[in-house]
Amino acid sequence: MTETKARAGEDVSSVHSPAAEAKAAMAGFLKEFSTFQDEVKSTLKHQEERLTMLNAKTMSYGRPALSARAENAYLRSGDDDGLRGLTLEGKAMSTAVAADGGYLVDPQTADRIRSMLFATSSLRSIANVVQVEATSFDVLVDRSEVGSGWATEVAATTETATPVIERISIKLHELAAMPKASQRLLDDSAFDVEGWLAEKIATRFIRAEAAAFINGDGIDKPKGILLPTKVADATWTWGNIGYVPTGAAADFATTNPADCIINLVYALGADYRANGAFLMNSKTVGAVRKMRDADGRFLWSDGLAAGEPARLMGYPVVVSEDMPDIAANAYAIAFGDFRSAYTIAERPDLRILRDPFSAKPNVLFYANKRVGGDITDFAAVKLLKIAVS
Repeated sequence: MTETKARAGEDVSSVHSPAAEAKAAMAGFLKEFSTFQDEVKSTLKHQEERLTMLNAKTMSYGRPALSARAENAYLRSGDDDGLRGLTLEGKAMSTAVAADGGYLVDPQTADRIRSMLFATSSLRSIANVVQVEATSFDVLVDRSEVGSGWATEVAATTETATPVIERISIKLHELAAMPKASQRLLDDSAFDVEGWLAEKIATRFIRAEAAAFINGDGIDKPKGILLPTKVADATWTWGNIGYVPTGAAADFATTNPADCIINLVYALGADYRANGAFLMNSKTVGAVRKMRDADGRFLWSDGLAAGEPARLMGYPVVVSEDMPDIAANAYAIAFGDFRSAYTIAERPDLRILRDPFSAKPNVLFYANKRVGGDITDFAAVKLLKIAVS
């Protein structure tokens, strides 16, 4: 039997009195509340550190990023109250100033524009695309075989060849779009201004980029894949692009027209051919898809599933309307490993500036980004020339 004993002079009944139990319960509650406070403080501190880090990352480009709500207010009415404390007043639009005018669009709009750029059928969809934060991007290309050799126990090891390293610098250029809308349309709350703006900007960027990546001269725009000097593939050297002729002056050869396509494919090295793809415009597609081999089988096959590209001799075909039409001395078809052959470098930030004054009663939206492109492996692509030789 358990017996409860009180200390000298203490009433036994007071040991388990209601007051004592309430006091003990309160002490336990205060201890648990203190622990809860410490956990809340720790969580808030963690969140504050995370927000500070994200803010620092956002501001690393030198321009404030719009939140979705602040962007909507800015685009519709020019209200920049949501940007107070972040505005860069007094900064002129100048490429010489790191923090020039304009605001970064919100991530959702930027991602929507970026996804539309990648979804289009252009060189971007098959090229190597890199994100940079500088004004240029350097690519180092080892254009020689790696030095190697067999060694024996008794013979002296001979010196191997030194690799040749090529540095290709891709300069970033400013690509701009300037869609406009009436203020009355912007005042309509049912009008999806962010979606409309994303589509307009992406459409203009797609057209400008597609043309530059194929035919750009490198002056305030990327260098196109057709820019370098073209030479017959038998005499190809680094810095040029090799071509294979069709065998006819202004079209495919009358007899065995598909032979030039086969020659084009096998002019490319086997290591590149594994990732090969064709690039041509719609008119050329119309001519090529009629071709048959010596056994009467079509070289062309349509994609078996939705979104899958058509194939020519088993290789995917990308349709780019900026490729030349079939004509005398035109380079109508390109075949290569374009991820190795061509590199697109771009900054991830997309800026926008609202201009309600230059085109009254309409409002202009000046959007710009930086992008560059150049051939980074001259051995990774071959061209088909519409010519006898």
